[in-house]
Amino acid sequence: MCNLKTLTIAEQDYQRINRALAFLDANWRERPDLKELAAHCGLGVDQFHRVFTRWTGTSAKRLMDALAHDDARQALLRGVSVLDASLDAGLSSPSRLHDLFLAFESVTPGEAKQRGRGLEFIWGSAPTPFGIGMFLIAPRGLSALGFVEEGEEEIGFADFYKRYPAAKYVRDNKTTETYAKQIFIERAKMPLALYGSKWQRQVWRALIAIPPGRTMTYGQIAARLGDKNAARAVGTAIGRNPVSWLIPCHRVLGKDGRLTGYHWGVDRKRSMLAWEAVNS
Repeated sequence: MCNLKTLTIAEQDYQRINRALAFLDANWRERPDLKELAAHCGLGVDQFHRVFTRWTGTSAKRLMDALAHDDARQALLRGVSVLDASLDAGLSSPSRLHDLFLAFESVTPGEAKQRGRGLEFIWGSAPTPFGIGMFLIAPRGLSALGFVEEGEEEIGFADFYKRYPAAKYVRDNKTTETYAKQIFIERAKMPLALYGSKWQRQVWRALIAIPPGRTMTYGQIAARLGDKNAARAVGTAIGRNPVSWLIPCHRVLGKDGRLTGYHWGVDRKRSMLAWEAVNS
C-alpha cells in the first residue's frame, strides 16, 4: 500500500477532496463550516479553500447550497410543502429557500414546485443565417435560442419543454420570425429572460463581453472571472448556455486554439466565426 507521503501533491489533493466530498454528501444539512471541513481533510482553512475551489471550480458553501437546492427541488416535485422542503434541506426558513431558488434558477420555489405552471412561453422556428433557429420567448424576454436541421422543429421543442413541462406553450412562428429579423438583420439588442445559477449568469455575461470577431479560451474566461483554475466549471456553464449567438459561446476555443464541442455542431460554430469575421 502506497504511503501518503510518497504521493504527488496532486494525488494528495485528490484524496483529500474525495474525503471532503464524501463528508459533505453525508453532512451537508448540518452546514459544516470551513474549519470543520479543513480539519476533516487534515488541512488549514486557507489551504483547504484553495484546494477545494481548484478541484471543484466552486466553494464548499456554494456546493452545499447546490445540494440543498437539488434536495428541495426534488421534494417540491414530490408534493412536499415549501416549509417542509426548507426544513428537510437544513434551511432555517422558507425565505432562505426562496433566496436559494432565485440564485440557482431565477424562479421561486413555488414556480419550481409547479414545474412552470402559470408561466406562458411562445415558441417557434424561423430561418437564420445558420439554419433553422428555434426560439423560446418568455414575457420578460428571450429565454432560449438554438438550432435544428430542417424538419426537426419538434425535437427542438422537446428540449424547451423538458425545462418546464407544466408551463403553457404557444407556437407562434410569426413572432419568432420577427425575433429572427431583429437579431440577425437589424442586430437589435434583445432582452433576455435567463434561468440559471449565479455562476452560470456570471459566465454568460463574460461571453457577452467578448467582442465580435474575437475569441477567448475557457482559461482566459476563468481568469477574467477571478479564478484561473476554474476553466472546467466555466466549460460546464458554457455547455448549459440556453441562448446561442446572443450569448456567444461560439467565441470560446480550446486551450490550443482548436474548435471544441458545440451543442449545435462544430460546423455551425465554424460558420458563425466566419460570418462574424466578415460582418463585424
